[in-house]
Amino acid sequence: MASNHPYIAVHPAKRMNGLPKQFFAALVAKANAQMAKGRDVINLGQGNPDRPTPEHIVESLKNAADNPLYHRYPPFSGYRFLKEAVASRYAQDYGVELDPDTEVAILFGGKTGLVEIAQCMLDPGDICLVPDPGYPDYWSGVKLAGAEMAFMPLLEDNGFLPDYSSIPPGTADLAKLMFINYPNNPTGAVADLPFYEATVEFARKHNIVVASDFAYGALGFDGKRPVSFLQTPGAKEVGVEFYTLSKTYNMAGWRVGFALGNREVVGLINLIQDHYYCSLFGGIQEAAATALTGSQQCVEELGAVYESRRNALYEELESIGWKAAKPGGSFFCWLPVPKPYTSSEFADHVLEQADVVVAPGIGFGENGEGYVRLGLLAPEERLREAVRRIGALGLFGRPQQ
Repeated sequence: MASNHPYIAVHPAKRMNGLPKQFFAALVAKANAQMAKGRDVINLGQGNPDRPTPEHIVESLKNAADNPLYHRYPPFSGYRFLKEAVASRYAQDYGVELDPDTEVAILFGGKTGLVEIAQCMLDPGDICLVPDPGYPDYWSGVKLAGAEMAFMPLLEDNGFLPDYSSIPPGTADLAKLMFINYPNNPTGAVADLPFYEATVEFARKHNIVVASDFAYGALGFDGKRPVSFLQTPGAKEVGVEFYTLSKTYNMAGWRVGFALGNREVVGLINLIQDHYYCSLFGGIQEAAATALTGSQQCVEELGAVYESRRNALYEELESIGWKAAKPGGSFFCWLPVPKPYTSSEFADHVLEQADVVVAPGIGFGENGEGYVRLGLLAPEERLREAVRRIGALGLFGRPQQ
């Protein structure tokens, strides 16, 4: 029965009004509106893996769900066996030694940790160094903390790496936290060990905590394994790395991630999580441990799929005259927009005229203007079809028939 009483006036906390606009929500709405018209839309604008979780991981969860131990609250900071599993994986893949008890925090997905670390490290008015273009949820955590962002431009002529020498010393001295992300979303750029060595030196000089977002760490191309920030001497002294199973094992919906490295920062993340929730369902933790400790053939096969898709896409791009550098990692392609379009105008045009969804670069920051991001998250033939449709618009000088 409906109430006859009026609703009270709700006055949100000021922090809610300051949150950045959810960029991908608008993108999804536009795509859905086109599909509602009965159009065959190819959505390359999002970062949602399109392949299923490997069967042996799913079976592990099914079996674990029968364990009555997991029907109770899990330990607040998670089961030690999962911390041991990710520490073992880092030792095998990167030669990095991690103490499961003090240098590993279990997260509800990597995104959660990226927002939480800002709550742990930043007070109102503090400065955080943020890549531009970059993953928009870095902004969310900083805004929730009431802190300020100083943007580090990622420019093509510098390999989409930040130039630390260009950061004003006054800004660097005031900064308390810095986000870096390689393989990079949205540009697909990769970082090498000298870059991370420079990062450690810069962070130590200015007393900045480094938050390395390694979500795409398993996805490197052309026979090159992406480098982990934690492989760098001194990295654990200045920061942490965020690792997730979402991309490596197609477990995006399972929400399993980790913060790894500096024990003081890891302790702060565990502390704030004690106040938010108990840890992940134990059955999911057991399945996650299965993913990390079992055969890694599925990871190798997944990397090969994305590399094959990348090559197919770029072969088609070349055929229509759309020139761009191939990404060295991740499952994203960062493509220049033809003149005279802005990134948003181009994205709207190809959606309306070609039924293809791409993400406008401006959604990732001011320095994303002039580019769009395409995800390699569709079968090769659909990727080729998407490029052919765009080519048929004649925007690159070689209209396709």
